[in-house]
Amino acid sequence: IFGFCKQRPDVVGAGRTDTGVHARKMVAHFDQTQKIENEENLVFRLNSLLPKDIAVEKVELVSSDKHARFSARSRTYEYHVMQEKNPFGIELATRIIGDLDFDLMNEAASHLLQYTDFTSFSKLHTDTKTNNCKITEAYWKKREGIWVFTITADRFLRNMVRSIVGTLLDVGQKKITVEQFADIVESKNRQNAGQSISACGLSLCDIEYPANCFEK
Repeated sequence: IFGFCKQRPDVVGAGRTDTGVHARKMVAHFDQTQKIENEENLVFRLNSLLPKDIAVEKVELVSSDKHARFSARSRTYEYHVMQEKNPFGIELATRIIGDLDFDLMNEAASHLLQYTDFTSFSKLHTDTKTNNCKITEAYWKKREGIWVFTITADRFLRNMVRSIVGTLLDVGQKKITVEQFADIVESKNRQNAGQSISACGLSLCDIEYPANCFEK
């Protein structure tokens, strides 16, 4: 960006993801004092320099009070689980061998909407001031042979989705009951939850902003 904008701006992302987690959508902002004459050309030039696993979709001008992270209203993650061997899904899904009861897993996932404190699923010793989050959807659905867990919240804690999925898999494998899953949430104790599942199956899929956020 420095070469295109004649200055070295600080680029601020909408959030951070663990190593190995994918982002199908990510938003970032930077403050710019000089006008960008051709936004489409900037997209093209950025993509010509970025590595092959990163692509810029568009660049938009927003008002100075908008922030990529703090203006976001919600984020949506997906976790992909495959039960059959699929060489094309190795880097985007986690294979789980054995039976899984997805009806029970959905019943357990629905309990997440009833809570706000998710200390049980947070990485220990983080610098967050609160472990409260508002989850608005959490469910499993089969899509083209892959089971997809979709979860949306106003914010997420470090390792939160991966530890939730790991604990839901315990429910699906009938290692714990739905009632025990709820007890784990209420315990606010990370040691009671399941293991944090592999990062490769997790993707940040959407970030929602207020309708007027991108008005110039």
